[in-house]
Amino acid sequence: MILDYFGQVYIYPVKLGIMRLTSKGRYAVMALVDLARFDGINPVSLRDISLRQGISLDYLEQIFSKLRKKEIVQSVRGTQGGYILNRKAKEIKLTNIFDAVDEKVKTVQCKKDSKKGCNGKSTKCLTHNLWDELETHINNFFDKKSLDDLVKENFERRL
Repeated sequence: MILDYFGQVYIYPVKLGIMRLTSKGRYAVMALVDLARFDGINPVSLRDISLRQGISLDYLEQIFSKLRKKEIVQSVRGTQGGYILNRKAKEIKLTNIFDAVDEKVKTVQCKKDSKKGCNGKSTKCLTHNLWDELETHINNFFDKKSLDDLVKENFERRL
């Protein structure tokens, strides 16, 4: 696993291609960390998040539509309107965010319960269990990290 300058996760499984988190998943997390920093103060407009994080407003609207449908955020109407978290930041895990925006962290292309492998052969490749275990570790990591953790880490880094 290699993290590049922009924080993209690349994993190089043999003959499986590159697995990476898409911008949709990364931007959803960035935007929600931004929103969580102001949680309880005022609703935050997508325009403000867009300006602070350098994410297209149109893209944020698509992302927040999905987040609203999964009840991670709620919109507040009016002149001081915007978005607020629907739950406490410590209750929102990264896996909740990825699920809401249809982001899947997979290191293998085959189905776990299938006997057919990713390489198109009738058996799994020699390193299948390695990549499957890595996927489990990554998903467990995301399941343990909350928005609150990221807000605190960001705050501590700035001190």
